[in-house]
Amino acid sequence: MNKRLPARIIIGVSACLLGKEVRFDGGHKRSRFITDSLAGHFEFSAFCPEVAIGMGTPRQPIRLTGDASNPEAVGVKTPELNVTQPLRDYGMKVAGDIHDLCGFIFKKDSPSCGMQRVKVYNEKGMPERSGTGLFAREIMNAHPLLPVEEEGRLNDADLRENFVTRVYVYARWKALIENGISKSGLIKFHTRHKYLVMSHSNEMYRELGQMLADLNSASLAEIADSYITRLMLALSVPATRKRHANVLQHLLGYLKNSLDSAHRMDLDRTIDAYRSGEFPLVVPIRMLQHHFSMHPHPYISEQVYLDPHPQNLKLRNTL
Repeated sequence: MNKRLPARIIIGVSACLLGKEVRFDGGHKRSRFITDSLAGHFEFSAFCPEVAIGMGTPRQPIRLTGDASNPEAVGVKTPELNVTQPLRDYGMKVAGDIHDLCGFIFKKDSPSCGMQRVKVYNEKGMPERSGTGLFAREIMNAHPLLPVEEEGRLNDADLRENFVTRVYVYARWKALIENGISKSGLIKFHTRHKYLVMSHSNEMYRELGQMLADLNSASLAEIADSYITRLMLALSVPATRKRHANVLQHLLGYLKNSLDSAHRMDLDRTIDAYRSGEFPLVVPIRMLQHHFSMHPHPYISEQVYLDPHPQNLKLRNTL
């Protein structure tokens, strides 16, 4: 795993996903991926907006009603129970206190924590999946760069790997800023993430490079703010087998003078097999890691791409 990470990487999580019995019915929605896999690498900060505003457990369930762009949270059985403003106020309060977080996992479909496609009921009582939980909305509006996901979407291998990758990139960025950013530090950060960004978007990698071409065009703080905004946007672009395969071929080029023709052909065939869907990404990655361990290259040893997150999470085993 790459160095230069904060000593603690903290992720916000909806409390019910950690097994806390805070649901309206007194139950929980424990996510084993979070509690069994991610827990070995991250610290969690748990939030349950409903409990935090004093609704208690168990409690009357709430739902979103009205305009999806500005819904209200009311009781299902007693619509007179309106907790819209308390949820928003709590969201704004938390948003002002979570600058140490490197990511957030929300409970899907929740009228407080749902990230997207939350049911919003119209005046006829008919639902449309067009809303965002009131608490989640405040967090995301206040921290647009913060990697966020819902536990349901984390069942998708691509989304799961992308979320964890973004968390680690954001953690490295926060460490860079906290240690005091410099022009050389910013350029080195960009260089280390070259192939990771290229696996998402060549165009955005070039755009990021152009942004750093003249570090005297604005203040370093302004350039850094623009850079991390575009970087996190680039990483939100889904990586594809074609882009990964192109990156793998670039990396193979650094071994051309170290491997004999048989080993080069073997790697080349493996990359092609990955491109066509025969192998998961972990296969060519492990082969390249093996050869670079035998033939170290200083530039590649600094690259994040080959090792963006802990291998025991097995996030690339099904990509």
